[in-house]
Amino acid sequence: MAQQFSLQYQNLWIQQLKEIMRARTRKEMPLAMVHTYGCQQNVADSEKIEGMLQEMGFGFTKDPKEADLILFNTCAVREHAEDRVFGNVGALKNIKRRNPQLIIALCGCMMEQEHVAKRIRESFPYVDLVFGTHVIHRFPELLFHCLTDHHRVFSRGDDSEDREIMEGLPVRRDGKVKAWLTIMYGCDNFCSYCVVPYVRGRERSRTPEAVIKEFQELVQSGYKDITLLGQNVNSYGKNPDCGLNFAGLLKKLDEIPGDYRIRFMTSHPKDCTHELLDVMANGTHIAHHLHLPFQSGNDRVLKEMNRHYNRTQYLELIHYAKKVMPDLSLTSDVIVGFPGETYPEFLDTVSLIEEVGFTSLFTFIYSPRVGTRAASLPDPISAEEKSKWFQELCKKQEEIAAVHSAKKVGSVERVLVEEEQKKPFLLSGRTGGNIIVDFPGSRELCGTFQNVRVTKARNWILEGKII
Repeated sequence: MAQQFSLQYQNLWIQQLKEIMRARTRKEMPLAMVHTYGCQQNVADSEKIEGMLQEMGFGFTKDPKEADLILFNTCAVREHAEDRVFGNVGALKNIKRRNPQLIIALCGCMMEQEHVAKRIRESFPYVDLVFGTHVIHRFPELLFHCLTDHHRVFSRGDDSEDREIMEGLPVRRDGKVKAWLTIMYGCDNFCSYCVVPYVRGRERSRTPEAVIKEFQELVQSGYKDITLLGQNVNSYGKNPDCGLNFAGLLKKLDEIPGDYRIRFMTSHPKDCTHELLDVMANGTHIAHHLHLPFQSGNDRVLKEMNRHYNRTQYLELIHYAKKVMPDLSLTSDVIVGFPGETYPEFLDTVSLIEEVGFTSLFTFIYSPRVGTRAASLPDPISAEEKSKWFQELCKKQEEIAAVHSAKKVGSVERVLVEEEQKKPFLLSGRTGGNIIVDFPGSRELCGTFQNVRVTKARNWILEGKII
């Protein structure tokens, strides 16, 4: 009842905003620009925000000079991402000066941090609306008050909203082939380097019924590649009233008839089970691609990171996964230069990627985050030295990826055609292992599965021909 009541009010705000924006801009269809930083969860959140904007009567543009509303959905995981946001918000000052009616809004993970909100208040007075991850469903209400009360609005929600999952929000998806489907929110792991539990809140899962219903709608709408999302997706179902773990949910989704592929991310090794890997291996629609971040190959560093597994346990999972899925494609995240990490400890990470043979890696130099335990640890290694380690790791992974790709030459891969490239009659798609394949073909094939024989391999991309 509370959700139904809230959605009724949201619809009232939306209808009133439709009239307010038409009068404010003197346009039948005002334009919004939504720019997303960070992870796939932020992309999924932006799709909900765009869904609400669309119901308010907005069209969309990528040109900030055309926009009547500009919204940045921000990321707090690394310092570089925050710096980019502040730089790009600063660049909006002149646009706002030329168009005082422009609405500038900031949301997402950065906005859940008090020091960021303080900086926005003091240094960016032309920003009109700031809201956090827990109150996305209140966006129409907050925008309404911003425009009718004629003052800046800052909202991060309260404890009740931190626990709430609002169903039934409109969604404007980007494209008709791939779709993101959030199944849970938040994280309980508190890795010592990570700010996510502080900005996304504690773990809470959507009901299996809500997930299955949305999944069925996506399949019926023709989406071919559906990715299940969560900060720690394979800890789904720990709510007392959920009644289904992630392996069980995945199995139920896989039973839904249709021509599609299921992916999921991001997984935590401590919650990755043999049961889950068996479901993947025996599934009809589940991609044989596992993104399983290990972060470090050294046990002491893993303990300092508060990761709750060691190198041996991680490798046991990998060996079992390869046993039940010989064609499995493995990807991972790695942090280089964690506070106190030594070069010999870093070499344990290098040896782990050699042993596993990852298809690709997302590699990052450690970035301190305000409020995390790691930010207070001694960090004697210079940025220059960490950069050398980083380059060494990337070079090794490039060698591994080149070998992995070369083995694909001559094989036939089932590829989902995603888009036509800038060059006419050249298509791009992905295998079940999440490897990009380029090949000649007509744009009418976009959104279909095609069998492609691989004829050439580059480090990260394959080339081929439809057979």
